[in-house]
Amino acid sequence: MKKSLLLSLLTGVSLSCANYTDPLTPDEALKSFTLRDDRLTVDIFATEPQVLDPVDMVFDENGDAYVVEMPDYPSKPEDGTLNGAIRLLQDTDNDGRIDSVTVFADKLSEATSILPWQGGLLVAAAPHIYFMKDTTGDHRADVREVLFSGFFASNSEAQITNLHYGIDNWIYASNCGQAGEITYTRDPNAKPVSIKGGDFRFRLDRGQFEIESSSGQFGMAIDDWGNRFFTENSLHAQHTPIPARYLFRHPFLASYDVALNISDHDPEMFQETPPPYWRKERTIRRNQQFEDAGLDRHEYAEDHFTGASGGTYYGGTLLPKEYQGALFTGEVAGNLIHRDVLVPAKDSPTFVARRGETEKTQEFLYSTDPWFRPAQLSVGPDGVLYVIDMYRQHIETPTAIPEDLKKDMDFFNGSKLGRIYRIIPKDTRIGTTRPALRAKTPAGLVALLGHPQQWWRLQAQRLLLEKGDKTIIPAVKSVFLTHTDARARLHAFFVLEGLNALDDRIISKAMQDRQPDIRRYGIRQAEKKPAFLPQIIALTNDPSVQVAYQACLSLGEFPATVTSRPLARVLAKTVDDKWFRMGVLSAPAGSSVAFIGQLQQDGFLTQLSDGKRTFLEEYGHVIGARNRNGEPGRLLTQWEGNKPVYAALLKGITAGLKKAELMPDVALKARLDELMQQADSVTRENIKAVLTKDSAGRH
Repeated sequence: MKKSLLLSLLTGVSLSCANYTDPLTPDEALKSFTLRDDRLTVDIFATEPQVLDPVDMVFDENGDAYVVEMPDYPSKPEDGTLNGAIRLLQDTDNDGRIDSVTVFADKLSEATSILPWQGGLLVAAAPHIYFMKDTTGDHRADVREVLFSGFFASNSEAQITNLHYGIDNWIYASNCGQAGEITYTRDPNAKPVSIKGGDFRFRLDRGQFEIESSSGQFGMAIDDWGNRFFTENSLHAQHTPIPARYLFRHPFLASYDVALNISDHDPEMFQETPPPYWRKERTIRRNQQFEDAGLDRHEYAEDHFTGASGGTYYGGTLLPKEYQGALFTGEVAGNLIHRDVLVPAKDSPTFVARRGETEKTQEFLYSTDPWFRPAQLSVGPDGVLYVIDMYRQHIETPTAIPEDLKKDMDFFNGSKLGRIYRIIPKDTRIGTTRPALRAKTPAGLVALLGHPQQWWRLQAQRLLLEKGDKTIIPAVKSVFLTHTDARARLHAFFVLEGLNALDDRIISKAMQDRQPDIRRYGIRQAEKKPAFLPQIIALTNDPSVQVAYQACLSLGEFPATVTSRPLARVLAKTVDDKWFRMGVLSAPAGSSVAFIGQLQQDGFLTQLSDGKRTFLEEYGHVIGARNRNGEPGRLLTQWEGNKPVYAALLKGITAGLKKAELMPDVALKARLDELMQQADSVTRENIKAVLTKDSAGRH
């Protein structure tokens, strides 16, 4: 009997047609991998039947691995046929390979992500986020509590996922920008929160939940300093510099698109597998359609990111130094793992994701097996980089494939397969690390805030807050004030925050810390206290652009009467940067009709650069979209004698009026009608749209 036929009979996998290959055994799959660094190797941590269709894995505080399985992908089954599960994987003989499996929870609808919490797990499974826990000691969840509801649940590739505990004590989740009115079951009186256009974050210790800026799909990485990076199909490395609590201070900005592609090498990747038959044929057809329509557009079937997934920050120390602090991303369509080096941008509060020096022409890891689907990665307490391989013949939304090409495709081919691999140094025996952190004393956990690996520090911080023992506050303050590792000081800072023990002395010290990210978080806490305003204003001149940007954002939390001039000075230095402009315009002072007077007084409007014109258009948009108390008309009258300023304001105001809920008054409409012929083409189109709106604001 042929090997492929035997494997098919054993696993329930049907034989592929001539257009597609058959699966490899786990040992064969190992031979298909090539690592760019010959100091590293790949071995097996778990494989079918221990895991089936794994899409996420986390290690709890005791070192136990929990895996989410998604065998129902890509369809949504009926409630009575749900196959999704979470399994507890244990290595009882300490050889680095799983030998014990327990089903922690089953019959789940498209669960995609888990996070250790309060001795159990938080579980993202649209339309809910659950809390599940074993209280009887049999390793099966007997508590299944719905915490949040209302998440988008139609497309499994765009649902709530990527649960991550942030250093700031918030839990973050990716929502792919999908609409949803989120309710919190533990507080029936809490107002539902709309998360359309953003992601989601929450704090169970304080009953808080809200939209977060960014729109990640499947993959979120949080670095040692709390910076979040996210993944979305063809965009493998994105960042959002402005948090939602500042971005959404008012709803009148010209744009709320804040997902920034930070890669300097998109969209190319180095793929070693041929494109699948369906993708190759679909691409040929689409390119012919583009050509027939005379469109300057071209689609690629391979060597371009289309299935970026599972972006993960490596905060361990086991791998060589050059990999520490890197961003690793799976590419499920390209059958590879890509690595980025994250570098702070020089003149903007964001980052640049660059290829590693040794990977200019080859990926960190690639496979010649087209079934290799690295949907997610994980870093354990041992510092191992784990690769979660869904291992499927096809991984694509069926609706995106022409009907005739789907005839010989079985989208569930491989649903009884799945692998998890370890990337480790060669010639290194690595068993299973058993931290047993829950049994540690609070003092022992405080000591771990200075651990060299991110996993240990985050677990210690979380457990200290879960225990809530305030007798350790003096020891935590000592860590903050004296520890030589800035990462330890930052964790200590947020342990104090979580215990409601931040005092003005600690906040002031944080704002003066030699590490810029600690200064940044100090400002965030100081923005709640008027006495710190002078110090925040001073930090708008900080040599770190990220610190200066945080100071700019935090100024917007104070009244316009005391921040108009500082914000005008910030703008004068940073007007060419989109994020600083957005930060200024989100603030009460920067979005006020009086702000332009401050700019004139400071000489900002004397000679207009491109950045200044852009700001005036964006400022005009705010005034027009708000359309309050005749402000658009008065602003135009005020600047009628200055043609460059007037033209920029007019373009922005008319663009804002197009979106305004309130109709322009009769006088303003008449004025716009008069300006129609002398305005530029963009402004003319804006005016036409404004003049044709009906009383309900519709076009």
